[in-house]
Amino acid sequence: MIFETTYPNNNYPIILKEHALSELHAFFKEDEQNIVLIDQDVYQLHRQYIKSCLSQYDIKFLTIVSGEACKDLSYFESVCDKLLSMNITRQSQLIAIGGGATGDFVGFLAATLLRGIDFIQVPTTLLAHDSAIGGKVGINSTVGKNLIGAFHRPRAVIYDLYFLNTLPTTEIRSGYGEIYKHAILNSEEKVNQLMNVYPSIKELERLNDIEHYLKMGIETKLKIVIEDEFESGVRKNLNLGHTFGHGLEYLTKISHGEAVMIGILFQKVINQHITHYDNHDSIFKFINYLKEIGYPLSILYAVETEIDAIFEYMKKDKKNIGQSIQMVLQDGDGSFTIESVSKEQVLDAFTELKSLINE
Repeated sequence: MIFETTYPNNNYPIILKEHALSELHAFFKEDEQNIVLIDQDVYQLHRQYIKSCLSQYDIKFLTIVSGEACKDLSYFESVCDKLLSMNITRQSQLIAIGGGATGDFVGFLAATLLRGIDFIQVPTTLLAHDSAIGGKVGINSTVGKNLIGAFHRPRAVIYDLYFLNTLPTTEIRSGYGEIYKHAILNSEEKVNQLMNVYPSIKELERLNDIEHYLKMGIETKLKIVIEDEFESGVRKNLNLGHTFGHGLEYLTKISHGEAVMIGILFQKVINQHITHYDNHDSIFKFINYLKEIGYPLSILYAVETEIDAIFEYMKKDKKNIGQSIQMVLQDGDGSFTIESVSKEQVLDAFTELKSLINE
């Protein structure tokens, strides 16, 4: 399955299928350096498969640390120095093989080295079906997540479903958070369909029909980012669940998608008092579903004394205007609004949410 962006120029393909990695060579640059930066865990798990697809080509490999650890500023500097010592030029190309953090990191390397070189995304997780598309790249600051970054489109996205076969449950649950978010952005019908196909973690772990829902997620993301590439309008809706979720993730180090799903729940609790689209029944239904999938709702009790720290983190969200916190809230079926939320509303919602998850 091949998608194509529809910008006025500089478009790129998105190839989604089993063994898509075998098509990566078509995007190599002849007589230039093609450098693969690969998550060290992915390399250990899939070394033989990757070699079978790529060993006949003249490319270089660098393994990088796994997960969010690679998005550290000092680590970024060290990898920059390594690549520059390899005498790269503006015609060189980087290839990111790994999850969302790997793609963010390598994309930011490509955006900044020599004021911009090409890169290709090869996502290996469910979660990365979201982050690999749209050109947002970046690393973390000591005070927050993804606060140092750029917009830099990839030359191609090669999404090989083979890599999903070795995902642990936590990664499946994390990636499902972004799939679920895309369903909400579509319609209640899509949400209900998704919940019927994956009613519990047992069904979700099998990943039956997952290609269909990845396709839905990619199509949703493409429609939004092509309309609003630089996040001045509708692209902000993709941050659904992220305002509270990023704070929770940064504080507790739970996975991104898990934090986003809890952030969506938090948004629903606040939303019942602002747009009134959500109510006690819809919130309770969602809580029960999160429990069936195994999302770590008990983490809310672990951070009970640190809600002020989460609020301070929410104040650093990139969507904010002045000192007000801007939160994506649902005001209809597939319809969303950006609303200012006060500290009092955040604290009240947190207290209410803790009570609801024990009902």
